[in-house]
Amino acid sequence: MLTCALGALACAGAANAQEAADSTSLEEIIVTAERRSVNLQDTPLSVAVVGGQDLRAMQAGGDDILALAGRVPGLYAETTTGRIFPRFYIRGLGNIDFYLGASQPVSIIQDEVVLEHVVLKSNPVFDVQQVEVLRGPQGSLFGRNTTAGIIKFDTIKPTQTLQGRAQASYGSYGTTTFDGGIGGPIVADKLAFRVSALYQHRDDWVDNTFAGTSADGTKTPQSDAMGGFDERDIRLQILATPTENLSVLASAHLRQYEGTSTLFHRAGLKKGSNSTQYAERDKVAFDEAVNNPQAYDTAGTSLKIDYDFGGVKLTSISAYETTDGYSRGDTDGGAAANYPVGGVPNGFGQSQGVVKDLDQVTQEIRLASDTDGPLKWQVGGYYFDSRDITNFYQRAFFVRTNPNNWVSLSNVNTSWAVFGQVSYDVTDKLTVTGGLRQTDDTKKTRLLKSADTAAGVVTYTGRRYVKLSDSQPSWDLSALYKVSDDVSVYARVARGFRGPTIQGRSAVFNSDFTTANSETILSWEAGFKSQLLDNTLRLNATAFTYKVEDIQLNGNDSNGNGVLFNADQAEAYGMEAEAQWKPIANLTLTAGLSLLHSEIKDKRVYAQVCALNGVVVCTVQNPTIQIGSNVYAQIDGQPLPNAPEYNIDFTARYDVPLANGGVLFAATDWNQQGYTNYVLYKTKEFYSDGNFEGGVKLGYSAPGGAYEVALFGRNITNEKNLKGVIENYMASVFNEPRIVGISVSAKLR
Repeated sequence: MLTCALGALACAGAANAQEAADSTSLEEIIVTAERRSVNLQDTPLSVAVVGGQDLRAMQAGGDDILALAGRVPGLYAETTTGRIFPRFYIRGLGNIDFYLGASQPVSIIQDEVVLEHVVLKSNPVFDVQQVEVLRGPQGSLFGRNTTAGIIKFDTIKPTQTLQGRAQASYGSYGTTTFDGGIGGPIVADKLAFRVSALYQHRDDWVDNTFAGTSADGTKTPQSDAMGGFDERDIRLQILATPTENLSVLASAHLRQYEGTSTLFHRAGLKKGSNSTQYAERDKVAFDEAVNNPQAYDTAGTSLKIDYDFGGVKLTSISAYETTDGYSRGDTDGGAAANYPVGGVPNGFGQSQGVVKDLDQVTQEIRLASDTDGPLKWQVGGYYFDSRDITNFYQRAFFVRTNPNNWVSLSNVNTSWAVFGQVSYDVTDKLTVTGGLRQTDDTKKTRLLKSADTAAGVVTYTGRRYVKLSDSQPSWDLSALYKVSDDVSVYARVARGFRGPTIQGRSAVFNSDFTTANSETILSWEAGFKSQLLDNTLRLNATAFTYKVEDIQLNGNDSNGNGVLFNADQAEAYGMEAEAQWKPIANLTLTAGLSLLHSEIKDKRVYAQVCALNGVVVCTVQNPTIQIGSNVYAQIDGQPLPNAPEYNIDFTARYDVPLANGGVLFAATDWNQQGYTNYVLYKTKEFYSDGNFEGGVKLGYSAPGGAYEVALFGRNITNEKNLKGVIENYMASVFNEPRIVGISVSAKLR
């Protein structure tokens, strides 16, 4: 249909266009999933790759790295704390905890530096060369807290050739994006630089319709009160190559962000239904929290040194990251006055989390073979140190009834590891790879200030200091067999672990810390990688199964406070498949599919269900028990939360060659998400099934891609999809609205 629609243009422009003989051949994709550059088709694990240009097209409407959700098979992402707190899930495994100190089983690696804290994981991705999503445990080379996998971002590096690129867009709600970089030689063959920058802006576009009295001074009603953001980022890289054996890459970056935390729509769901029709995306009625502001400043530096001894390369990566900021929100999602019980306002909620002076230091040293022989190896060591002060403020502090209604926590996480990996070509067709890592991980949380009464009386009786430590091995073993030059099969088994976790935020409610021991995973996968039809079709697929022991989950205690706990097991199986096809010249199609079945396995574990003032407000479909006035649902057999049963993505691009060497093009991308449960138990309300979104882009690309002008649309059908919930308030969280606009890009080379 797309080719027919553009047929007339093709006839007009193609007459004088000279097509290359291999115009339908697919380009080779190089990945560094094993810390060395290898063809994607020769990598014995499940890796998805998104090119920098493709990522920028997704983000033209102001999206952040959450735009990857649904565009990579097996990857899901969401947030209920705004742009500063993305949560990632791979093969269904993630963490729904919104605590600022929460760990995640998906690690973010940017330019070989791990970003561990949830705020650091939100660091914007700009001037990127390539994104790699490694599915399944990656503990041998990348360490603990990678039980689900990693998302690896590699930025464009300095070169000795003057190069630059920039993309700017403007669209609905004043959404403005600039993503660019320029670099080149400082001293010929010795010193080079690259400067990269990102700017994103969106106007406030959500009205606050509440017309009553606010206890904390929030000004209402107000049009265009919230929903906007300003993102400003810059990065400088200097590459020194004083000799042909030595290279030194120094990098520094700064981030300034101000925006709106997640907007909860109270009563956006009605009992017995998960329809999104009961709330308007661009209207809320908040009586508190001064329009849900959030702001963070982040800075970081890194130094990578490579020295080639001749057949053996030594690499050192030193990095430092720091951040501080806050996020405040009306957590009940609506004005209590609008929901009275017996004539009395019902359900007040407001909170603020503050990260003060987070400092993360990492050091990695590795020694690796650098030859083309059958044996390849690498060994190394790693050290990690993260320290922060995190404060939590509750409603009484903001409405001035209790200035002591906040807590302060000191968090320290240290870890060290030694690791090694060996890969050997047994024959010219069979390669076997094995890796082993031993990790020690220690977490310490100290309560610096308790939430006291207005008169200063201490009422907290829980622990004020908790220390958890664990030492665990992680390993993987894989084999890849080349059936032919175009088809390979592989199998992999891997073990990983997520370190112990401490949940300290509950102290703000005068509840004791909760903790969880390490979770471990054993994962099996097998698949094939192929390049077919004279290299016009790339088709890769993987089937997997895994078991997580002592999985870390989050629920509520008998007082409704968030708690962290271990369940016995979680099991899952599924598959991922990806295809890229150029059936004819100028037409490129891609498709991805993931299927997943997951289950929590623990008959002893129950989760507190949706309740407000002792009344269950949703429709619970699991067996329940009642303890006092609280109702709990059995979660044995339930799917993991935020684990879509399937995800389908599709893209298409058709180029119409013109006589001057330029092209007109049309591109589109779509994804659909299967049944996804948002809580630990089953209900008729807290899930989505069939969510989909699509984007389009129509434009002109000059000869050689020197510049491009295009019209674009993100969420082009303006779908209003449920992305999260607040259970007791039946509150809904929605996806981003439709954004349409124009984009311009250019290259200097």
